[in-house]
Amino acid sequence: MKKLLLIAVVFTLIISLSGCFGGGQGGNGELVGVQKRQRFRETQPYGMVYVRRGSFNIGPSDQDASRAGIPTKTVSQEPFWIDDTEITNNEYRQFVFWVREKLAREMLGEQYPEFLITEDRDGNPIDPPEINWKEKIDWEDPDYQMAMEDLYIPENERFFGKKSFDSRKLIYEYWWVDLNQAAKRGNSFNYETQRYEGNVYNTDGDLVPIENRSSFMMQDQVHVYPDTLCWIRDFTYSYNEPLAMKYFTHPGFDEYPVVGVTWKQVNAFCNWRTKIQTDFLEDRGEPTLMEYRLPTEVEWEYAARGGKEFSMYPWGGYYPRDDKGVFLANFKPLRGNYVEDGAIATMKVGSYDPNEYGLYDMSGNVAEWTSTAYDEAGYNYFSDLNPTFTYNARKDDPPVMKRKVIRGGSWKDISQFTQVSTRTYEYQDTTKSYIGFRCVRSTFGEEF
Repeated sequence: MKKLLLIAVVFTLIISLSGCFGGGQGGNGELVGVQKRQRFRETQPYGMVYVRRGSFNIGPSDQDASRAGIPTKTVSQEPFWIDDTEITNNEYRQFVFWVREKLAREMLGEQYPEFLITEDRDGNPIDPPEINWKEKIDWEDPDYQMAMEDLYIPENERFFGKKSFDSRKLIYEYWWVDLNQAAKRGNSFNYETQRYEGNVYNTDGDLVPIENRSSFMMQDQVHVYPDTLCWIRDFTYSYNEPLAMKYFTHPGFDEYPVVGVTWKQVNAFCNWRTKIQTDFLEDRGEPTLMEYRLPTEVEWEYAARGGKEFSMYPWGGYYPRDDKGVFLANFKPLRGNYVEDGAIATMKVGSYDPNEYGLYDMSGNVAEWTSTAYDEAGYNYFSDLNPTFTYNARKDDPPVMKRKVIRGGSWKDISQFTQVSTRTYEYQDTTKSYIGFRCVRSTFGEEF
C-alpha cells in the first residue's frame, strides 16, 4: 500500500512539473521561458581563429606626412572568427568542382533518374527534384559524357582536339536577403493596410514596388572560375605565361593564395561555404551557424593588429625587417629585387610567422578584399560600433561607386601598403594577380 502511495505521489509530481517545461501555458503561472530547447555550444571552425571583442583606434599609426589628413577614430568591434590564412587555390578549387559536379548531375538527371531525388522519405513528390549527391559519377563513361556534352568545350574550340570542361559554363546561382533594404522604415510592413508600401532595388538595379517578403530576396549568377590571364594582363612586357597556365591548376600551387577573383566571385564563395555547412548540419538535425562572409574593413584591421593597438605592422614593430635584417613579409622590398624576401611573386600561405592572434600573411603575399565600399571620408561617418559602409553597386553605376576596400598589400607592393592601417581600393568587377581574400564568421557572443 505504501509503495502504491509513493508511486502515486511521484506520478502526480511529474505531471505537475511537466507543465513547467512546455511552451505556452504552464510553469505554475511563472515566467520560465520555453523549455526543452536544444542545447548549443559553438565549436572552433576548421582553419579559423577567434578574435575577441574589443576597441581600438582605426587609422594611421605613424607620422607619415602624406597621410596627415587621414583621421583616426575609436571604434568597438564584436568578436568573430577569421581564416588563419588567405583562401588557397585548393580550397577555392573545392568550390569550382562543386559547381561543376552540380551542373553535371543536373544534366545527367535528364537521362538517368538516379541522379535526382523526386520523393521525400514519406513518398511525397519533391518539386522541383533535388540533386542526389550520393550517386557516383563515372566521368570516363562515354554515355555519361554524351549526356554532359554541354559542359565540355565545343569541338571547334578545342586545342589539339582535347576534350575538357568549359570553365565558362561554371555558373553559381544563389540567393540572399537584402536586410539593409528590408530595414528601411519606408519599406516596413504596414499592419493597418496589410501590405508593404515602399520600393526596393531588385537584382537588375531597377526600383520596383514591394509586392511581398520575396521582394527583399536577391538573386545572382556568378562565373566562378578564376581569371588566370590576369597574370599576363597585369604586367606589360613581362613573361608570366607559366603562371597563367599553371598557377590555379597545378598541385604545386595548391597551398598558394587564390588570385584572379572578383569581389562578386568571393561573395559567391562565402555563400557556397555557408550553404555546404548549413546543409550538413540540417541533415544531422543540428542548429545552423552564422554565415561566412568577407570581413569588414574594421574587422580586417582589428584582426591584423593582433592586439597591438599602435603598431604599424602585424608583428608589432616599426620596420618590415627583424633585428637581423630578415624580411618579415612577402612584398616588394627593393627596386626590382622581388626575391630578397624569399619569393618572386606569391608564396605558400603561412610561410612567415603569424601575429599575436595566430593569423598569417595579414601583411603581404596578396592584398585582400573586404566587404566595405571605399570612400575617402569613410572614417568621418562610420559608426563607432561594428563600423562598416556597404553598397551593392548596380550595373549602370559609375566606376567610382564600384570601389571596394582592399587591405594588406601584396607581393608586388612596397612596404607602405603592407601597414595595417593603409587602405586602398579596387573595382568590384576586376581581377588582379595580387588580390585574394579570407572569410570571417560572426559568433554567438561566447568567449573562447
